[in-house]
Amino acid sequence: MAEKTISLIITRQNSPDSTPYEEKFEVRYRENMNIISALMEIQRNPVNANGEKTAPVTWESNCLEEVCGACSMVINGIPRQACSTLVDKLEQPIRLAPMSTFPVMRDLAIDRSRMFDSLKKVKAWIPIDGTHDLGPGPRMPEKKRQWAYELSKCMTCGVCLEACPNVNSKSEFIGPQSLSQVRLFNAHPTGAMNKGERLETLMEDGGIAGCGNSQNCVQVCPKGIPLTTSIAALNRETNIQSFKNFFGSDYAY
Repeated sequence: MAEKTISLIITRQNSPDSTPYEEKFEVRYRENMNIISALMEIQRNPVNANGEKTAPVTWESNCLEEVCGACSMVINGIPRQACSTLVDKLEQPIRLAPMSTFPVMRDLAIDRSRMFDSLKKVKAWIPIDGTHDLGPGPRMPEKKRQWAYELSKCMTCGVCLEACPNVNSKSEFIGPQSLSQVRLFNAHPTGAMNKGERLETLMEDGGIAGCGNSQNCVQVCPKGIPLTTSIAALNRETNIQSFKNFFGSDYAY
């Protein structure tokens, strides 16, 4: 009886400036196999479907349990995590490609600098100035903590940016991931000290006005984060901030 195999067609690219091409592979099937397992089989024996020796496929992964977000790629046309995508649930041949929103470094490995630069732009952190050793800070109300926790599940995988039609090489739009992080850090009692600064950043070019409300982001998010809810809330917050800027910080709302 012939050994069962799975077929993969992988979009490859030797360098950031080289032309992408497709290469087909056949790997031995195993029950409960995920995409990372298939790529590891190719790494162990880098021979394509024609029996030709080739370079091992380059990809990124780390935690292998859908926590780090490193293994994001386009699988059968859908951006998702390779570690949690099971071969048994995919049509063959399985097509793997790098996410097109980000520059390709090699094969399936991409440069996520755009996403991290956006996080820097909106100051997605809580600054400390040396007074953090004065004891516990203010407590977050439980109701707010519950929805903020959902936003904190973001693993910076970039899948929402890949799915968003407004995030592309011709646009400066920072994307849904960074927008949601603004809402998360503005909700924190200490992070709220920089709330106005973050909102004003969203009012600039590339900010919240770049969202076209396609809602693709919330559909593909592997963590089920309510991204569109955050964007709607930030629309209101930026409108309020614009009135504050116009009338002065003492204006009542």
